[in-house]
Amino acid sequence: MTTPAPSDDPRSAAAVPATGPSRRRTAGARITLTLAALGMLGPFTINTVFPAFPRIGEEFGASDVVLQQLISVYLASFAVMSVFHGPMSDALGRKKVMLTGLAIYILAMFGATLATGMGMLIALRILQGVSAGAATIVSRVVVRDLFAGAEAQKLMARIMMIFALAPVIAPVLGGWLLLLGDWRWVFAGVGLYGVVVLVLTALMPESLPKEQRIPLRIGAVVGALWEVGRSLTMMRIALATAFGFAAHFVFVAAAPIIVVRLLGLGEQDFWVLFVPLILGMMAGSFVVGRAADVMERTRLITLGYLGTLAASVINLVLVLIAPAPSGGLDVTLLPVLIGPMLMSFTASLFFAPIQLEILDLFPHQRGAAASLGTFFTLVMNALLSGVIAPLITGSLAVVALAALGYVIVGALLWAWHLRGRRVGSDAASG
Repeated sequence: MTTPAPSDDPRSAAAVPATGPSRRRTAGARITLTLAALGMLGPFTINTVFPAFPRIGEEFGASDVVLQQLISVYLASFAVMSVFHGPMSDALGRKKVMLTGLAIYILAMFGATLATGMGMLIALRILQGVSAGAATIVSRVVVRDLFAGAEAQKLMARIMMIFALAPVIAPVLGGWLLLLGDWRWVFAGVGLYGVVVLVLTALMPESLPKEQRIPLRIGAVVGALWEVGRSLTMMRIALATAFGFAAHFVFVAAAPIIVVRLLGLGEQDFWVLFVPLILGMMAGSFVVGRAADVMERTRLITLGYLGTLAASVINLVLVLIAPAPSGGLDVTLLPVLIGPMLMSFTASLFFAPIQLEILDLFPHQRGAAASLGTFFTLVMNALLSGVIAPLITGSLAVVALAALGYVIVGALLWAWHLRGRRVGSDAASG
């Protein structure tokens, strides 16, 4: 079965009808919860481990830089394998790929409780990264399989609102699990969450009918990736997403250093940073859902980038004029938390809609589009966690400057995409 090559004009996607239920059907609570739970797997895998860093470092004699690799190797392996999860789901079906990935992920998570050194623990984190994307990336494709247009944007917004809880729940849960024993309890707890997600996914319907799947051949999979990867439009949007979202994710990636060293707080205090971040993200996702019927998607994305630029500048100013945090839970923390909260709000305005923008470019190869569209963001997140975070956390001001730099690049890439779209529109009408 052959599929037509996509055009670099986003309008060529032209709302291909969603498969499965009618586009007019509102997403049920169970499918919304299941898709959100699949998306939350990533934040739980990353953030729940943060409070355990000091204990892991003490037991294995690992430095801050080495401990950061527990995040970076997970994200790097997630990114590499993510290129294949989407095309595999185009051939095998969404559900089969997600369930297989979840089963491997659960084994790797429980395996971490048996780790006897940093080498073994890092190897198991790589296995977790290799498998986790099968659930989280493919779940985004399911949204567009089942729904289109405003309904797809509303569902994506509802998923993001629930998903936004994960980064704040995760480190708090990690801190609570540490009250039960050593750091191994953290991995066991996340493994149990994976089992719950596996059961929910098993109860979910398959969203890609067999007649719409591509052949399971290396040539077909690589061909789908090639068709998507050679699109300049897709590259611009994917890179704009990676840099724009990095303005928010830099605070997540550097959280162990920001919370403990720069703010002077303890392993049960990660909520201080994550609550403002998640409140901002939930508020932004709520606005995205409300805007689905009243605002063009590209306009909402543009507002998101402009807002994140403004919020990044506000954050830098507040950090520069605010007194240094006293090391306790007091009012000195407020000025340095306002900016990250605003940036989470504005980044949420473009993050969910821009995922649909990529998927709609390739209506016949959504899995491959989801994989490559996510790949650049994942690589950026891995670099932030393992390489950049240790370099920019000398002070809160340097972190703020880095966030501003990222969103400037992201906004310029999005502006380039809009200009290319206008040029293509003018050429077509001429």
